[in-house]
Amino acid sequence: MLPFVWEAVWALQQLLREYNFKILVLDFQINELTNFQINMIQYTKGTDGIAIISFDNKNSSVNVIDAEMLSNFELNVSDAVSDPSVKGIIVTSSKKDFMLGADLKMIIGIKEPAQIMAIANRLHAVLRKLETGKKPVVAAINGSALGGGYEICLACHYRIALNDPKIQIGLPEVLLGLLPGAGGTQKLPRMIGIQEALPLLLEGKKLRPEQALKTGLVNKLAATQEELIAAAKEWITTVGKSIQPWDEEGFKIPGGGIQSPKILSVLPAAAGLVLKKTYGNYPAPIAIMNCIYEGLQLPIDRALTVECRYFTQCVLSPESKNMIRTLFINMNEANKGEARPAGIPPTNLKKIGILGAGMMGAGIAYVSAMNGLNVVLKDVTKEAAEKGKEYSVKLLSEKLSKNQLSQEKYDELLNRIYTTENPSDIADCSLVIEAVFENRELKAAVTKESEAVLASDAVFASNTSTLPITGLAKASARPKNFIGLHFFSPVDKMQLVEIILGEKTSDYAIATAIDFVKRIKKTPIVVNDGRGFYTSRVFSTYLFEGMECLAGGVSPALIENAGKMAGMPVGPLALADEVSIELCYKINKQTEQDTGKKKEDAAVGVINKFIEELHRPGKKAGKGFYEYPEGGKKFLWTELASLFPVAAVQPDVSEIKKRLLYIQALEAVKCLEEKIVTKPADADIGSILGWGFAPHTGGVISFIDTIGVKKFVDECNALAKKYGKRFKPTRRLKEMAAEGKSFYQEKAAEVLELS
Repeated sequence: MLPFVWEAVWALQQLLREYNFKILVLDFQINELTNFQINMIQYTKGTDGIAIISFDNKNSSVNVIDAEMLSNFELNVSDAVSDPSVKGIIVTSSKKDFMLGADLKMIIGIKEPAQIMAIANRLHAVLRKLETGKKPVVAAINGSALGGGYEICLACHYRIALNDPKIQIGLPEVLLGLLPGAGGTQKLPRMIGIQEALPLLLEGKKLRPEQALKTGLVNKLAATQEELIAAAKEWITTVGKSIQPWDEEGFKIPGGGIQSPKILSVLPAAAGLVLKKTYGNYPAPIAIMNCIYEGLQLPIDRALTVECRYFTQCVLSPESKNMIRTLFINMNEANKGEARPAGIPPTNLKKIGILGAGMMGAGIAYVSAMNGLNVVLKDVTKEAAEKGKEYSVKLLSEKLSKNQLSQEKYDELLNRIYTTENPSDIADCSLVIEAVFENRELKAAVTKESEAVLASDAVFASNTSTLPITGLAKASARPKNFIGLHFFSPVDKMQLVEIILGEKTSDYAIATAIDFVKRIKKTPIVVNDGRGFYTSRVFSTYLFEGMECLAGGVSPALIENAGKMAGMPVGPLALADEVSIELCYKINKQTEQDTGKKKEDAAVGVINKFIEELHRPGKKAGKGFYEYPEGGKKFLWTELASLFPVAAVQPDVSEIKKRLLYIQALEAVKCLEEKIVTKPADADIGSILGWGFAPHTGGVISFIDTIGVKKFVDECNALAKKYGKRFKPTRRLKEMAAEGKSFYQEKAAEVLELS
C-alpha cells in the first residue's frame, strides 16, 4: 500500500465525499422568464404576517439552484417584499439540507464572459432585493448551507442554525477553482472582519454549527426544527432589524478596513502564505485576495461588480473547468457506481471478513464498521487481531471526546468488529478482503484457507498494490469470484479504491465490489489487470524520475522544490522515503524475477545503492534520502552531494517540473492505450485521489488536453532527445496530434475512444 499523508487532498476528499457540492453557476440567459414550474419553493404566509420561503427542489434529492429555482426565488422575494401585509420573511428548506449551491455541469461549456457576468449580476440583484426590501429576513438554517447556499444566508439580516453536528456551513468554492460569486467575498468580511474571513474564503473551511456561532457565521443555534422556526419568528417580531450593517450610514468593517494598520500588515502576510501553499497554480485564492483588497474599499454595490469580474475570470480558467469536470461531474458519476455491470441485482452486504489486521486491514475494518457492516477481523493470533481493532478504538475515542459520537454509538461500532484467529469464523461472510503482506505465496495460502470455509457465492478480494490479480487468482478454486481491491493508506482518509479485474473475474464479483465501495462511501475506479495496475504504475514514474534527476546531477533541493511547485503534495525523494525505498527495491526485484528482464536505468541504480550498499530504506527506518532526527524536522541527507555530484550548471526549475509531470501523464496514456484504465475520467480521478497528482490540472489526462495534444507530443519528443526514450510519445498520441484531437471533446459527456 502507498502511505500518503496529505492534508490538502484529505480536505478536498472530505468535502466531495460528504456532499454533492454544487457551486452557483447556471447556464441560462438573463432574458424574461416565461416558462417555469412553481414547484421549487413552498411559500406560505401566516396570520402573524410572516412569510416563509422554503426551498424544495422537486428535481433533486437535495436543494440545488437551477434556472427554475432561481426564477421561483425571484418571484417569491418580490411577492414578500412588495406585500404590505408581510411583516417579515423566513428563508428555510423543506429538505434535509438548506442549500448546497447549484448545478455545475454547464459551467464547462461556458465561454462568453458576458454570459457569466449576466448570471452573477442577476444573483446579486435578487439577494440585494432581499437585503434592501425593508422587511426583516431570517435564515432558518435547518441543514448544510454551502457555497451559494450560505451566500443566501448572508443576504438575510439574521441567521439561526439547527445545532446538528452533521450540518456544515461555509464557502468552499475555492476547492473547485472558483470564488464565492453571489456576494460572499464582500459580505462575509464586512460581517465578521477581514482577518476572520480570510481563512474561510481562502481555505474553503466548513464549520459545524457551534463553530459557526463562535466565528459569527450564524447568530444563534436552535435545538429542534420547531425551535428553529419559533426563534426566527421571535426575532422578527421583537427585533426586526431590516437593514444590513454595510448599508447603514457610517458603517465600519469590524476589526479595521483595508487601510487600517492592522489589516495592512495582515494582507501581505496572507498573500505570501497563499503563494507559499499554492505556488501560483490556483488562480482562485489570488482572485479572492484581489476581491477583498479592491472591493472592501468600495460601497457594497460597486464591490459586487468587482467580485463579478473576478468570478468571471475564475469560471473561464482552465483550472476551474478541469477541477469541476474531474472532482465533481466525473467523480459523482463514479460514486453512483457508473461502472457497475447491468442486470446484477443489488448485493445485500451485511458481514465481511478481513484477513490481516495490520495498518490496511485495520483501516478497512474501521470504515466498514462505520458504515453499518459487521466485520470479522482475522490474523494469525487473537492478540494480533485485537491490536488491529485498537486502531478503531483510537479513532472512535477521539470522536467520543469531541462529542461527535455518543457512548451508545461508540459501543455499537466497536461491537461490529469481531476479532479472531480462527479461519472458520469467516464462513458466513459474503465478501472477504485479504490484506496480508505483498507476498504471492502468503496470499495464495490465505486464499485457499478461506475458500475452504466460505460459501460458493462469496467474493474474495485481494488488497494488493502491484501483484497481478490473474496470477493471484490461480490459487483460487473459483477465479470468477476473485477480484482486486486496492485501498490507499490511511484508509479512513483516502477516498479512492481501485477495483482490479482478473481475466476470469465475473460481473457478479464486480457488482459486489462496487456495492461494497459505495457502501463505505469511497470512490471506485475499475481497471484491468497488469503489473502495478494503474495507480501504482503511474505513480512510480514520479518517484523514478526524481531519482533520474538526482543521478543526472540535479540538486536534490531543486528536485524537491520543483515537485511541489508543479503541484504535487511533496517532492519525489521525500515521497520515495514515505513509500519506502525498500518497497521500490522489492517490487523491482519481483518484476525482474517474473519477467526475466533486468532494469538498468539510473533510477534503479539509485534504489539498489540505497538498499544494498547504504542500507537506507526510508522514513520508517529514520534514514533514506532524508534524515529524520527524533523530535526534529526532516532534512535532506548531506551525503547526497558526494554520492551524486551536483552539475555545475543546473536546469531551470520549469524543466524539472515538466519532467516530473510529463512522465506521469505519458504513462497514464499508455495505460489507456493498453486498456488498463478504460476511460480518461477514471485516469483523472485516480491520479488526484490516488497519489495527489496536481489537482489544479484536473488529473493526468486533463493536463494533456489543457496543454494541447500536439504541444504535449512536441515537448515529449524534445524531452526524449535530451533525457531518453522513456519520454517518447506513443503512436496513438502522435496520431491524435496530427488529427487535432483531444481526450475530452467539447461536451463533458463526449470522450474520445482510444483504439
